[in-house]
Amino acid sequence: MVTLTIDGKTTSAPAGTTILEAARQVGITIPTLCWLEKISPTGACRICVVEVEGIDRPQTACNTPVKEGIVVTTRTQKLQAIRKQVVELLLVNHPLDCPVCDAGGECQLQDICYEFDVASQPFEAEDVNHPTINEWPLIQQVPNRCVLCEKCVKVCHEVIGSQSLFLNETGDKAFIDKHLELCEYCGSCVAVCPVGTMISKPFRFKARPWELTRIPSTCTYCGSHCQIDLNVKNNQVLRVTSEDGVTVNDGTLCVGGFFGYGYINSEKRLRRPALRKDGVNQPATWNEALKAVADKIRELRASAGADALAGLGSPRLTNEESYLFQKFFRAAVGTNNIDSEARFGALRTLKALDAALGLKGPSNRLDRIGKSEAVLVFASDVTAEAPAIDWQIETACRKRDGKLVVANMRRVKLTRYAETFLHYRPGSEVFLANALGRIILEKGLADEAFLTRYVENLDELKAHLLAVDLKEAIAETGLSLQLLEEAALYLGAAGSVAIIFGEDVIKSDQAELKIAAIGNLALVTGALHGDIGGLFPVNEKGNMQSLLDMGVYPESLPGYQEYASAKSRFEQAWQVKLPDGGRDALGILEGIEKGEIKFLYLAATNPVTSFPESGRWRKALEKVEFLVVQDILSSELTAMADVVLPGTSFAEKSGSVTSLDHRVSCLGKALTPVGEAREDLEILADLYARVSGNGQQPLNAEAVLSELKKLTPLYSEVCFTGHGRCRPCLKEPYVPEEKSLTYIPVEGSPAETGLQLLSGKILSHFGTTSTYADGCLEAAPSGYIEIHPEDAKACGVEDGGRIKVTSTAGSAQGPVLISGNVPKGLLFAPYHFRELNIQQVIPQGRNRAVVEITRA
Repeated sequence: MVTLTIDGKTTSAPAGTTILEAARQVGITIPTLCWLEKISPTGACRICVVEVEGIDRPQTACNTPVKEGIVVTTRTQKLQAIRKQVVELLLVNHPLDCPVCDAGGECQLQDICYEFDVASQPFEAEDVNHPTINEWPLIQQVPNRCVLCEKCVKVCHEVIGSQSLFLNETGDKAFIDKHLELCEYCGSCVAVCPVGTMISKPFRFKARPWELTRIPSTCTYCGSHCQIDLNVKNNQVLRVTSEDGVTVNDGTLCVGGFFGYGYINSEKRLRRPALRKDGVNQPATWNEALKAVADKIRELRASAGADALAGLGSPRLTNEESYLFQKFFRAAVGTNNIDSEARFGALRTLKALDAALGLKGPSNRLDRIGKSEAVLVFASDVTAEAPAIDWQIETACRKRDGKLVVANMRRVKLTRYAETFLHYRPGSEVFLANALGRIILEKGLADEAFLTRYVENLDELKAHLLAVDLKEAIAETGLSLQLLEEAALYLGAAGSVAIIFGEDVIKSDQAELKIAAIGNLALVTGALHGDIGGLFPVNEKGNMQSLLDMGVYPESLPGYQEYASAKSRFEQAWQVKLPDGGRDALGILEGIEKGEIKFLYLAATNPVTSFPESGRWRKALEKVEFLVVQDILSSELTAMADVVLPGTSFAEKSGSVTSLDHRVSCLGKALTPVGEAREDLEILADLYARVSGNGQQPLNAEAVLSELKKLTPLYSEVCFTGHGRCRPCLKEPYVPEEKSLTYIPVEGSPAETGLQLLSGKILSHFGTTSTYADGCLEAAPSGYIEIHPEDAKACGVEDGGRIKVTSTAGSAQGPVLISGNVPKGLLFAPYHFRELNIQQVIPQGRNRAVVEITRA
C-alpha cells in the first residue's frame, strides 16, 4: 500500500492506483471529461490537473500513479484558471446548438462550463471540423461538438472488443471515425459520450432528458439479463439506458438492449382479443375470448379426454407466468402435455450436466469468467448468444493476461483475439474434447487434487482418456497435433479455467454426448474447482432458465422434482388429482398430425419460425382443431389462431426473471399495456379460475412467488427490495460433494459428409421479437445464407444472388452472403427471419442439416 495526502487528508491506496482514484476513495471529486472507470485512462481533456508538492508543472490526476509520501492539492486559484482555460480551448468552434442538441440537460461539458464560470469564448480558430456523419446506421456523429476525450474509442476497444471506432486525421482536423464492418451497434459510444457528438438516431429529437421518467428493469432479450432503465414519456419507451458502477453489466449494453426496444411501440402490437368467425379473426371482448377458450377445453376434455389438449410455453414469460402456465395445464386443464423450445437445447443440456455433475446450469456467476486465467469458448458465437459473456472474456483475456482458446466450425469475432483457434470440422466436437482431455492428463496438467477428491470413477476417467486415439481425433477434427497441444497447454497450465459452450453444440445432433464430453473436459481442466472460472452453457433466449426451473416440460415439476415421484406432494398442495404421463414437443406435434391432439395453446412462442422442421409445424397448426395464441405481436401465427389473446411486453408487466447464471431479477412496470392487452399472468389466472372452478387464482406475482417458495427449494433467499433499483439475488451456489461427480466415457462418431447448413443466432437479433424492432432491423434488415467463395462459385451464384437450400426436412430460399467466415462445405443462416424461415430446412433434434443448393 502507498500512503499519500490529498487536500490535507491522509489515505492509503494500492500501488498503481491513480491520484484520481485515490481522491475518490476519500470523497474528493476532481473534475474530468475523459475519465471513465471501466476503461484505461487517456489524459486527453487535461481538466483533472492537480498540483503535486515538489513538481513544478501540474499533473493529470487520471493517469498519474500515486507514490509514497506525495502531497496532492486539487483546488487552487491556479488550477481553477488552468481548468477554465482548457475548457475555453475545448469550446473553440464548438457550436452553440444546445437548444437542439440531444445531450442538452445531461451534457458534461455544460456542467463543466457552469462549474468554471466559462461564459465567453476568448479564442478563435479556423473551423476545420469534419462534416456531420449521417451515413452510419443508428448513430449520428457530429464532429464539431467533439472534445476528443476518446471515451467512445476506448469503450469500443477495451469493453466491447469491437475495434470499430478510431481517431482519423491529426491535429485540429482529428475526428472519430468508424470501421462500419466491425461495428456491433451496441450504443456504448452514445452512452459514454460526454457531449452531443454521438447521437442515437432513434431517440433524436424525441424528448429532453428531464421529460423522461426512468424505470429500473431487466433486459430479457438474452440470458445475461442486463440491468436497464426504461426512459418513458407519454406511455412510450423512447430510449434504454444503463448506469455504470451499480448494475451487473456496469452500464454496458448490446444492440438489443440499447436499440432493440422498438417492438414495444410497434404498430403490429396486438391490442384486442380476437375470435375466428367465418374463417376470419374478428375483434372480441375479453369475456368472449376467454369463455371461448374455457368452453373448448371443457368440451374436448369431456369428449376426447384431457390428453387431447396441450400447451407450449416460452422463454419470454416471467418466472411467475411460467409457473402458472404449467399449473394451469396440470391442475386445471388436467393434462401434462406441456413443453417449450427448451426441449431443443436447454433441456438436453440440463439432463447431460445434471447426470454427470449435478449441474442445473452454469457452475458459477458470469463475472467469474472475467477473472479466469484461461477461457475456452467451445461451439459458441458467444458474442451473439450472450454479449455480456463476451465482455467478461474481453476483461479476462485482453484487459488481463488470460489465454483465450476458441473452438468453432466458423470464424467468429473472438477468433480475432484467440491465442489458439481450433477450426474443427462440423460434428467432431467429441473427438476434440476427448483429445484435449487426453493431452492435459498425459502431460501431467490435470487438476489431480480436485479429481481425486470429487470424481467417483477416477480410474475410469484416466483409462478412457489415455486410450483416446489422437491420430483418429486429428483426422476427424482436421486439426494438427501442434494446435491441440497448444490449446491443451493453455488450459492445463492455467490456475483457473472458464469453459463456455453454446448453441452450435447444445442444439446439435447427439448434443447429450457432446455436452458430456465438454463436461468431462471441465473436470480435467479444473474448471469446476474454486471460485474463479467455471462451466457455462449458453442458451440465447431470455428467460430459458425459468422454463427449466418451473418444470415447463412433462418430465419434471417445478424445482427439478421428478414428475412421477413428486406428483403426490403437488396434488396435496393444489388439491387436485394430477394426470399421468405427458407428451413433449415432438409428441405434441405427432399427436396433432395423428388427430389425437385437438387443442393447442401457444403462450408467447412461434413454432412456425423458431422450431426445427418449422414447415411441419405450420402444417400441423393448420390442421389442429382449436389453436389459441397468446402473444404481443401480429404474425402468421395469429392469422391461423381460433382465439388471439393479447399479452404484454416486459416493459408493461412486473414479475421476476432468472438469468443463465441463476441470478433472479425483477421487471419494472414502466408502461400501461397498449389497447386492451393484459399481463400474461392475469390472462392465465383468469383462465385458471374459469376452467378449474376453484375461484380466482392470485393475480399478483408476489402471491405466485410465495407459493413457489413453499413447493420448491429454488427461491428461499430471493429478495427484491432495494434503493431505487430492484436488487438481484442469486440462488444457492454450486458446490459439489466429495465423490459426487461422474466421468461419462463418450466416443465420437464419424461426421456426416456433404454440403451442410447450420442455423443459428446473429448479433443483431434475438428470437423473432427483434424483427419487429426498427433499431435491430437497421443493423440487420433481413435473412441471408452465408456461403464460402468456392461453394458459391461451384453453384454459379454471386454475392446477393439467391439460392434454394433443400434437405430431407424441407427447403428455403434466400439471398447469398459470400464470406470466408464459413469453411468450404458449410453454410450458415440466421433463424430469426420469417421470410427466410430457415428452420424448415432443419430436422428435429438438430441445428445442422445435409443440404443441396441450386440457384433460385
